[in-house]
Amino acid sequence: MNTIALTVHGAELLKAELQRLKTVERPAVVNAIAEARAQGDLSENAEYDAAKERQGFIEGRIQEIEAKLSNARIIDPKSVDAQGRVVFGATVELEELNSGKQVRYQIVGEDEADIKQGKISISSPIARALIGKVVADVAVVQAPAGEHEYEILAVRYE
Repeated sequence: MNTIALTVHGAELLKAELQRLKTVERPAVVNAIAEARAQGDLSENAEYDAAKERQGFIEGRIQEIEAKLSNARIIDPKSVDAQGRVVFGATVELEELNSGKQVRYQIVGEDEADIKQGKISISSPIARALIGKVVADVAVVQAPAGEHEYEILAVRYE
């Protein structure tokens, strides 16, 4: 597995999910399987089948998170000396030149991306267009709806 970049916050979220899966979800599904077994014939037991399927999902997710964390490169944006350049973990304020609309995004790993919280994936078209730029630069983003130009108003490492 390749090294994946995570912010400190993203790594904490994955660790919390892993802890929840191991201490809450896994024991709950084991109990559900035991209860379904106690009902007798497993060949026609929908609860048993559902619990086994859920167990498979939980175990798969645990393995996935453990692999990601073991291959993660955790980056603290506060400790990055990027000299004002847009880098992984940076928070960027932009103005869309056509509409004048201002937006704010933090560039994060794919697992952390959540556009509603203003977090965009490092692999997204807008993040790729912003990387390496500084305040007052214009980033041209190729989007399905056409080309967009964004002026960088501020770059912060928070």
